[in-house]
Amino acid sequence: MTIINPPKELREILGDAGTDALVALINRANEKQKEDVLVYVGEKFEGKLAVLEEKFERRLAEELAKVRVEIAELRSEISAVKSDVEVKIAQAKSDLEVKIAQSKTELIRWMFIFWAGQVIVLTGLLFAFFK
Repeated sequence: MTIINPPKELREILGDAGTDALVALINRANEKQKEDVLVYVGEKFEGKLAVLEEKFERRLAEELAKVRVEIAELRSEISAVKSDVEVKIAQAKSDLEVKIAQSKTELIRWMFIFWAGQVIVLTGLLFAFFK
């Protein structure tokens, strides 16, 4: 249904009630015209409409089957991508765990070197102080 918006001048002349009545009349005329066209087409093509309806339903079923196949293909592709992403995430996680372990080992090594150096320096200072 089309929306009819009468101009401001017409609304002023007819008033709100008159304008609304005019719009309703135009809408009823449009509906009547649509019904007449459908009845005429239905009478003229009555036998052909059934054939067209069957063709449409068959075509619709074919297209739906194609869409279902495409959806199945997309689902398989999505699951493949999902498994690839999961593998990559697991690999990145294991790489990070190895790097963290290496960092801890290196940090402990440097701490040992620092504390060993401190002990040697303090021992040297104590020997120098008590001699």
